[in-house]
Amino acid sequence: MKKTGIMTDSHSGILSEEAQRLGIKVLPMPFYIGEKVYREGVDLSRDEFYDMLRKGVDVSTSQPSPIEVMDMWKEMLKEYEEIVYIPLSSALSGSCMTAEAMANEDEFAGKVFVVDNGRVATPMHRSVLDAVEMAEEGYSVVEIKKILEETREKMTIYIGLSTLKYLKKGGRVSSVTALAADVLNIKPVMHFSTGKLDIYQKCRGMKKSRKVMIDAMKHELETNFREEYAAGKVYLMAASSSTDEVTEEWVNQIKESFPGMEVMCDKLSFGLSCHIGPDGLGIGCTCKPV
Repeated sequence: MKKTGIMTDSHSGILSEEAQRLGIKVLPMPFYIGEKVYREGVDLSRDEFYDMLRKGVDVSTSQPSPIEVMDMWKEMLKEYEEIVYIPLSSALSGSCMTAEAMANEDEFAGKVFVVDNGRVATPMHRSVLDAVEMAEEGYSVVEIKKILEETREKMTIYIGLSTLKYLKKGGRVSSVTALAADVLNIKPVMHFSTGKLDIYQKCRGMKKSRKVMIDAMKHELETNFREEYAAGKVYLMAASSSTDEVTEEWVNQIKESFPGMEVMCDKLSFGLSCHIGPDGLGIGCTCKPV
């Protein structure tokens, strides 16, 4: 039997091909279109999802069923002695807290360790890769959980939205604010730190939005991440709910702005896109945990 298994959910942006290559498990997160439930990466293609989103079909997120989570744990425990589970941040979903409670049950206690390090999207993806690397280096599950949670503050994300109407649907902004933004062509840049999402700056057009995000990241590297940046311990990353062409342009713009740095890019999960909307772009960074 193998020592340590790694599990995450589809909010990490990890697709099945990569999961198989890494030898990890990814729980497909459910979402509703109308009254029908779908699972990301299983029941609906990305093109179909965004087509429905753009047409204004009612799309909403949901938590995975406890049974589905526990069934995956049970299957993994046939192969691994212990499991590290890295779900979506507890600040964004109750599924993390539910998993923590289930991990304390007799069947899983001392075998399943749930990590809540405030991650989502590409930074969450990076945490999974960090966990895989630490497991390969011989770190215990207790050590992996401790390290990932102790470095939770070493992360920041800036997201440029094409519209506020999807955040309005989720109740994060008012109808008046969303309408005014669309009328005035305001493209807000949101800032996500550990568990907290705020409006960073309101921009006229996406071109300005991109510049604001890149300038904000430069400031982060010069201040909050100065020591890690100087030591070469910063991961630079991008995310997108836009087209492949626009995503490629955005990644190239980031590379030109931060010469010599690699840029890891993911497509935003369906669950996040329900709130961000189509045509969103993001930039972020995390630090090497060890």
